[in-house]
Amino acid sequence: MRITGFRLGATAVSLAACLGLLISTANAAGGREDLRMNQIQLIGTHNSYHRELSFAEQQFQAASNNLWYSHASLPVQFDREPVRGIELDLIPDSDQGGLYTYPLIRRDAGLGPLTDPDLAKPGIKVMHVADYDYNTTCATLVNCLQQLHDWSDAHPGHAPIPVMMELKQTDPVLEQRGGAVSPPWDAKRFADLDAEIRSVLPADKMITPDDVRKPGLTLEQSVLRFGWPTMADSRGKFVFLMDNDDPQLQAPYLENRPNLEGRVLFTNATPGRPDAAFVKRNDPTGANTAQIQDLVRRGYLVRTRADEPFEQASTGSTEQLNAALASGAQIISTDFPVPGLAARYGSDYVAELPTGTPVRCNPLNAPKSCSTDQIEQRP
Repeated sequence: MRITGFRLGATAVSLAACLGLLISTANAAGGREDLRMNQIQLIGTHNSYHRELSFAEQQFQAASNNLWYSHASLPVQFDREPVRGIELDLIPDSDQGGLYTYPLIRRDAGLGPLTDPDLAKPGIKVMHVADYDYNTTCATLVNCLQQLHDWSDAHPGHAPIPVMMELKQTDPVLEQRGGAVSPPWDAKRFADLDAEIRSVLPADKMITPDDVRKPGLTLEQSVLRFGWPTMADSRGKFVFLMDNDDPQLQAPYLENRPNLEGRVLFTNATPGRPDAAFVKRNDPTGANTAQIQDLVRRGYLVRTRADEPFEQASTGSTEQLNAALASGAQIISTDFPVPGLAARYGSDYVAELPTGTPVRCNPLNAPKSCSTDQIEQRP
């Protein structure tokens, strides 16, 4: 009986070991369970909503402004371009709405007011420069978010999509010419910002600071000690990132919320601050490459840029792109995510991942089990 019992025990141990090996192998093959959202790298577009103005209006823009480029609509970028990150420029409207319905540049060109009914309504608007470079594929934040929501619902296994948000105000020079004067980004406008995002995207569609922070720790401590959510908990979701790094502008958003308690956006913060989880380092070249690599290894989420319009588009140089890829920055922004966009400037420049996919295993910190073709789950 002792011998039989030993044999049964050994068999049970052997079966358990085999089962564990199978599970481990499955996880390694899929690269799913251990992979975290900061261990991937993706291509995002800069000023993702942007459309250039009509020829009549362009006569009143300086060519040096680098404003003559257009992006496909947000769902088309996700569907037909290797893009998994976007950037929106936000400008607050008056409580009544309608501040931006008749841009100065349209008056200069002898054109009438804009007729988009969304512009006449209250709510945060999406545009590059009020009165000067206003054209967009989605005029309001709510409209842009609805496009994201609908696309995500149709593609529930997508990688987490970072949404960079640059908070803007009207230009004083244009204000003096009679242009619109935007309200400040104060406590009310920041409350409106969070509310508008939540009005479109439910909690289970977002990764917020509250989802990352651990009890008794700052947001930064939580990220650096325990890491970001796993891909299993991140697919089909969006993470909102504040592009601005001006402490004065950020102050109302952080007031009485040093760890972004109850907020939607992660601030662009200096390491060492309680709210530091995301940092922006636009230039990945030279000594900056190693600096970004250090931030990524430590656990921060980092955004950098593959190009600055329109130097790379004119020269075709991929030096900055290659530095961005090597830096391990999780978010690499570009104005040229597909071939052909830079052709009007004289080159075939395009910023894409070596894999040809919208997202890949991060070359700096992804586990060996990571498999690029398993990061996103398709129906």
